[in-house]
Amino acid sequence: MTRILLINPNTSQSVTDRIATAARAAAGAETALSFATASYGVPYIATRAEAVIGGRVALEMLAERVGQFDAAVIAAFGDPGLGGARELMPVPVIGLAEAAMLTACMLGRRFAIVSFATALGPWYRECVEYHGLTGRLAGIRLLDGPFRDIGDVQAEKETLLVDLARRAIEQDGADVIILAGAPLAGLAQVVADRIPVPVIDGVAAAVKQAELLAQLGPRKATAGSFRRPDPKDVTGVAPALTALISGKDTASS
Repeated sequence: MTRILLINPNTSQSVTDRIATAARAAAGAETALSFATASYGVPYIATRAEAVIGGRVALEMLAERVGQFDAAVIAAFGDPGLGGARELMPVPVIGLAEAAMLTACMLGRRFAIVSFATALGPWYRECVEYHGLTGRLAGIRLLDGPFRDIGDVQAEKETLLVDLARRAIEQDGADVIILAGAPLAGLAQVVADRIPVPVIDGVAAAVKQAELLAQLGPRKATAGSFRRPDPKDVTGVAPALTALISGKDTASS
């Protein structure tokens, strides 16, 4: 049995519920899924500042559960805390954005990111740059305007998101569409027949890649930039994360 933990570093339980539904639909029969929602932070991450908060939340959530999973998914599209998590965790950690983009690269030359709020644009673009995929990006298209509830934004904006995806294909030359953001989990399957190129669901892509990496069983790096950092004293941080950073943990050794 492969154990995969999906963490939502936002405080919206309704979004975690959508993540869980999409993850269960994608997971294999021999995969055991678990889910966690942030206990503090913001309802959904949309800016650089909020991503910094989300990164800390993500590291704390993972640290509290070390030894309970064979691979983990940070289920927020900009991958907050992903680099730090890969340094500290003894098993693979997958980011929603990276999984979606790498999957898209296997289906076409250029992908477009489509989502529900203009505030997401700068953070998403910097996420693409961080992962070294700017050359494969056809464009980022985002809806402008308010929405009623983050848990229901995909239903509220479904038609507009489909129209936006079609414009990305026709005007930007996208070969693949990524419906970005955990609140849109599961929407790709709903609208796939209305978009004339492959449509990627980040949660589904991340779960399948987590299964693969867990089954491959790669060793934890002891050299290079993702080896576990040397122990360091830390104050004012959650106990489990403090233990990891200070080298006083035992569950991950």
